Amino acid sequence: MTQLPRIRPEIAALPPYKQGRPADPNGFKLSSNENPFGVLPGVLEATTRADAFNRYPDATAASLREALGERYGVDPEAVLIGAGSVALLQAFIQAAATVGDEVLFSWRSFEAYPGLALIAGASTVQVPNRADGRHDLDAMAEAVTPRTRVILLCTPNNPTGPVITRAEFAGFVAKVPSDVLILLDEAYAEFVRDAEAVDGLGERVFEAHANVVVLRTFSKAYGLAALRVGYAIGHPRLLDAARSTITPLSVTATAVAAAVASLGQQDELDARVDELVARRAALVDGLRASGWDVPDAQGNFVWLPATPELDSAAIAAAYDARGIIVRPFPEGVRISVGEPESIAPVIEIGASLR
Repeated sequence: MTQLPRIRPEIAALPPYKQGRPADPNGFKLSSNENPFGVLPGVLEATTRADAFNRYPDATAASLREALGERYGVDPEAVLIGAGSVALLQAFIQAAATVGDEVLFSWRSFEAYPGLALIAGASTVQVPNRADGRHDLDAMAEAVTPRTRVILLCTPNNPTGPVITRAEFAGFVAKVPSDVLILLDEAYAEFVRDAEAVDGLGERVFEAHANVVVLRTFSKAYGLAALRVGYAIGHPRLLDAARSTITPLSVTATAVAAAVASLGQQDELDARVDELVARRAALVDGLRASGWDVPDAQGNFVWLPATPELDSAAIAAAYDARGIIVRPFPEGVRISVGEPESIAPVIEIGASLR
């Protein structure tokens, strides 16, 4: 028997990421929170001009950092670009936490969080969500210890949907030591309609609290999931630490060109997001009307909690039988807001399960 090199046992036990399978031609893939619209106007044309494939991209993504700096009124040195926000999360965690340290987050939340902490060698501290799917920030504050190095806050929370309010955020940050890194993960910020929600960039929380970094992505609202580009805004010295751990040259020139072009299409972006928010509202109303306890949905997805009588596998199987691919978790099922033709069958199938 061939002897293979030894692998860290915790890595060997870590399940690899499993992407949701494609839907049948007449079905709908609603498992990955993808944007059903195509790219914004002018984006394809911009990517064709980024055609020097024999050259490495600009490692700093300077043009995108400048565009984002202008949009948010910050120095480009306060902006870091990564291959999706998950790459930025990994870079910050690796920069701040290692063996013996703790990474704290609400659970269930973004499924990558536990693995990213484990890869860094750190331990995870998972604080259960409240019954309504929200972060229990009081319990999270109580869970902070001298070993806590990173806190992950996902708002709107993926996969359950609710936001952290600005009052909740302010109260929480006041309780956290200033030497603990807080990553405010706002991947779905563009879809938020709750007037009380914290807005990490609009309210410039990274300036009021130097230990806070705000992360966003072009994968969701902007529809650039295939190109993998996200950004972080925060104190330049914190970003420098992540620049040291992030994979160099991982953001392609094509992705940068597409992101810069997308920023110039705000009116069209707003119109598309408004349409997705309207579809989200229809899903929430329809599913609640049939008896589902759907939490406040502020992302581009809705959450169906599992019950003792109806587990996640059974819910997902009912949708799968009708050609609709959803994302099951042990605690419930997440359904992305998709094409307009998908809304009625999602509600219909949900009603048939009640």
